[in-house]
Amino acid sequence: MRVLGKLGLGGENTGEFIIVQWPKIQNGDGDGDEVPHVCLRLGLTDYRTFVGTNLSSLWERFLVTSEDDSVRCRHTSSPLGNGAVIETSDKKIIVLRRSDNVGEFPGHYVFPGGHPEPIAVGIDDSHQLEKDGETSELLNKKVAQEMFDSIINEVVEETGIPASSLSSPLFIGISRRELNVRPAMFFFIKCSHHSDEIPRLYSIAEDGFESTQLHTGSMDELKTMTSRMPGCHHGGFALYELMLQRLKNTDETLLTST
Repeated sequence: MRVLGKLGLGGENTGEFIIVQWPKIQNGDGDGDEVPHVCLRLGLTDYRTFVGTNLSSLWERFLVTSEDDSVRCRHTSSPLGNGAVIETSDKKIIVLRRSDNVGEFPGHYVFPGGHPEPIAVGIDDSHQLEKDGETSELLNKKVAQEMFDSIINEVVEETGIPASSLSSPLFIGISRRELNVRPAMFFFIKCSHHSDEIPRLYSIAEDGFESTQLHTGSMDELKTMTSRMPGCHHGGFALYELMLQRLKNTDETLLTST
């Protein structure tokens, strides 16, 4: 993935971080051409600004009339969330029910996740855009890696599943809520544990206070839950369906060509 980024969608004066391609991907024919990649433009924000814009009852008033989201949402905080569609060894998907005591979407079903942490790569409220090219490139690589490290950390903290039991995250797309326009990037992760083992791991999860229940279900069971998901997580399920359809089409193409 190549990302042009900041670590949130802050105000106009927020410094930008250019994130180099991570990892480098080439076409299978070996000609060295890079496959299409995703570019994100991100910035620094904070929870107070998020509550005052995206979570405000008047959130729509912050939107600017434009077809370009970077212009339309320029006055919203829009922190970039993340979520993981986790598939167990018996092909079940893990979903959490949020606590009734959380501030955002209490009682709703969500995929495990949270958001990338600027502090994890040495960025704090006083951070200034690096002028030195070498220093900036190093920071950019750290930010890119944090996009992938953070989702693993969130899964471990929220479900209790050890990192050693999880595959490398596969980025499958970005979803944005129609309500309050908050974006979230979604990943697909395979888990080596059977679904019957997950409740025991969940019982000792570090961040278990954010959710009250863990469910493992089939695709059909998940579809019945999407009406009780925040819009971005409903979109995450749609991205997962698109991924499965693409894999199916690829298999059919290979089968036909043999």
